[in-house]
Amino acid sequence: MPLYTAPVSNSASEAAGFDTSIPNVARVYDYLLGGKDNFAADRQFAGHLLAAYPFVAWIARQNRAFVGRAVRYCADKGVGQFLDIGSGLPTMDNVHEVARRVIPDAAVVYVDNDPVAFTHANALLATSDGIAALWGDAREPRKILAEVSDRGLIDLNRPLVVLLTAILHFIPDEDDPAGIIEVFRDAMPSGSYLVLSHGTHDPVPAEPAPAAGMFRGASSPLITRSRQDIAAMLAGLELVEPGLATVTRWRPVHPPQPQDRAYLYAAVGHQA
Repeated sequence: MPLYTAPVSNSASEAAGFDTSIPNVARVYDYLLGGKDNFAADRQFAGHLLAAYPFVAWIARQNRAFVGRAVRYCADKGVGQFLDIGSGLPTMDNVHEVARRVIPDAAVVYVDNDPVAFTHANALLATSDGIAALWGDAREPRKILAEVSDRGLIDLNRPLVVLLTAILHFIPDEDDPAGIIEVFRDAMPSGSYLVLSHGTHDPVPAEPAPAAGMFRGASSPLITRSRQDIAAMLAGLELVEPGLATVTRWRPVHPPQPQDRAYLYAAVGHQA
């Protein structure tokens, strides 16, 4: 199958402030989840991705389900502040909706660097006290922390939950994804949690190359990593049981099928 090639940008999209001709990973994820906040290039890219990997929409749904379970777990532990990095477009069971079923006044800050994701989060999610949307880049964790602190959105002296779900496999090694986690970890007071999911090639090691080739035409590269590499990123945190597991096997509501290969590892790390 030929690699996906992004179409040439047009002046209308550039005038809008962003290039809709380049597939954006947040909007592709929205499409895979059944959302409508995406453009033709995103849908075309998703179609190529689904043709090559028919299970990719199922993986997206499994990741979303994991996020809900992890947020509920942290809220049940009494943590009422959530910082969702690379939050993407609003969808079903957003972080604040899950958290506020347990803690009605939970504070949630959504952070994304995609203009469409930010605009929709600001319009649809940041509509009540304690919910905010920031335009920020996961590769600049110190800047994000400074802004949420300076604006009084998150109290960094109290336990919080940092979510980095399905985002770090779009961060190349040269941008130091482990260092990103380290910055957030060091800013998290005792009692905090870090929620992570990350793409892996462990089930079928030969598959990453063609998938990575397809993502060269998208807004971000795809860098899957091994279980060992992902575990190393979580150094310094105490992993909640069952530790680092596939998203389908992290405290599932229903027992996963033996053949489930989610291609995403998941963990919730606790700051002791």
